[in-house]
Amino acid sequence: MSKYPQIFPEIMAELMAWSKQIDESQIDAMADAIAEAKRIFVAGAGRSGFAARAFANRLAHVGFTVYFVGDVTTPPIGAGDLLIINSGSGTTKGLVTMAESARKKGADIATVTIFPDHTIGSMSKAVIKLPATTNQYLTPDSQVSRLQPMGNLYEQMSLIVLDTVSTKLIAASGQAEEELFARHANLE
Repeated sequence: MSKYPQIFPEIMAELMAWSKQIDESQIDAMADAIAEAKRIFVAGAGRSGFAARAFANRLAHVGFTVYFVGDVTTPPIGAGDLLIINSGSGTTKGLVTMAESARKKGADIATVTIFPDHTIGSMSKAVIKLPATTNQYLTPDSQVSRLQPMGNLYEQMSLIVLDTVSTKLIAASGQAEEELFARHANLE
């Protein structure tokens, strides 16, 4: 018998319960914004940044010209480009500054966030509101039981929602799995 509690099914149930609060039309709006953009720039800080980086990778496999902000090969952003920011709070100082700079250069902004009315969300062409909480940000949705600590729920929800966006883009493009794999890294 394990000394650890049975948690995996509870985490999956938690994700399922919270997922019922997500507006699928917001996911479609994000996919539309990506499809219309000349180039895609993706950003996030901390653990939300890890989910954002994974999303940038997925978009590259779909065939988009995509950059993760902060990588040394990231070019300057400009008109016709889209900056996608994953930010639970929507107020992370460095990400707000980044969004303001991108807007001044003529780029559109999109975000995944808990708070669509906060700074980054208010600048965004497309917003996906996640009903998750973190240790720093409790919301009216917090009455839903939360098993996981800190920002785990937000990061997992953002990764799954962003994977949903990329899966919708794949379906709309009609690409076969072989076409996606042809864009996979081959220097591993």
